[in-house]
Amino acid sequence: MTMSTVQVIIMILALAAGVMVTRFVPFVLFPENRQVPKTVEYLGSVLPPAVIALLVVYCLRNVDFLHGSFGLPEILSILAICGLHTWKRNSLLSIAGGTILYMILLHFIG
Repeated sequence: MTMSTVQVIIMILALAAGVMVTRFVPFVLFPENRQVPKTVEYLGSVLPPAVIALLVVYCLRNVDFLHGSFGLPEILSILAICGLHTWKRNSLLSIAGGTILYMILLHFIG
C-alpha cells in the first residue's frame, strides 16, 4: 500500500511536531532560573548507563554461546569497544571501531 503525497506531508509534519515537542518541553518545564528537581537530576545520572546495559543485553539476546563461533565475534567486539573507550574516551571511535571489528570477525569467523 502506497501513501499519497498529502499523507506523506501530514506524516512529515507530525514527525517534525513530535521531535520539536520533545526538544522544547524540557526548556519550558525547567527554565534556567529554576532549579532542576533532585529526582530529575538522579534520573539524568542513572538512566544513561541503564539504557546502555539494556542495549547490550538486547544485542546479545540471540547469541548462542554453545554452538558455532561460541559468541566469539560479539565478545571480542565488546572487549574492543570497552578498550577503545577506556583508551580514547571517544564514543564515536568506540562504536565505529567495535562495529568494524564485528563485521570483519563475522566475515572470517562466521
